[in-house]
Amino acid sequence: MTTGLLEARGIVFHHEGVLAVDHVDLVAEPGLVTAVIGPNGAGKTTLFDCLSGERVPSAGRVLLDGVDVTRLGTDERARRGIARTFQRSSVFLSMTVEENLLVAAENRRRRITVREFLDLPARGEGSSTGVVQRTLEEMRLGNVRNVVTGQLPTGTLRTVELARALCTSPTALLLDEPASGLDDEETAMLAEHLAGQAAAGLTVVLIEHDIALVADSAHVVYVMSNGRVLASGSPVDMLNRADVRTAVLGLAT
Repeated sequence: MTTGLLEARGIVFHHEGVLAVDHVDLVAEPGLVTAVIGPNGAGKTTLFDCLSGERVPSAGRVLLDGVDVTRLGTDERARRGIARTFQRSSVFLSMTVEENLLVAAENRRRRITVREFLDLPARGEGSSTGVVQRTLEEMRLGNVRNVVTGQLPTGTLRTVELARALCTSPTALLLDEPASGLDDEETAMLAEHLAGQAAAGLTVVLIEHDIALVADSAHVVYVMSNGRVLASGSPVDMLNRADVRTAVLGLAT
């Protein structure tokens, strides 16, 4: 039975002669929010690239529920349960919120293009509408379901990105700086969503610079610096360590 246990074992990644990720081990468990923090250039996003399939590591393995997925691409990993959001918006800005979610829901069963999506009503294929409706309600997006996403403010757009990822029915969800651009109220709502997804059994892994959000939401924190894991443990333990505070709060490079 698939649970979403995601593991990085000895991940190494060289980029243009630079050791961007240096023998990183990470375990993200179902039902927990796992945060990866560190200064810019620490290797956090490159590690996510290796976990989600955008990059193939130079060495090491990525396991999903004990199965080696290191050489699989993003599409196959998505079909197996790994979903990801990015620092920059990747939604279809000319489509409505509901249409964006429908594309994602259809892609959980099979890969389709936008053109194929536009033909779905004519073919009578509405099997994903239930997933979309539930997600719209869960993420409190019902009032903007028919709004073109390009017209949405940053906070709502971030929520749409998260909702779209959830419509793929993932078991492991990777979020790259989901609080970027959010105000305090929107960040509080994000924290609520993260807690709800973890409580439902989802594996949630996030890169985040908002230390308050990490302290409030994460169960486990990995601290990266210079491509390596400096330390890992509970948010309280990590944020009270002098070396972590220097590396993260001191904005070390």
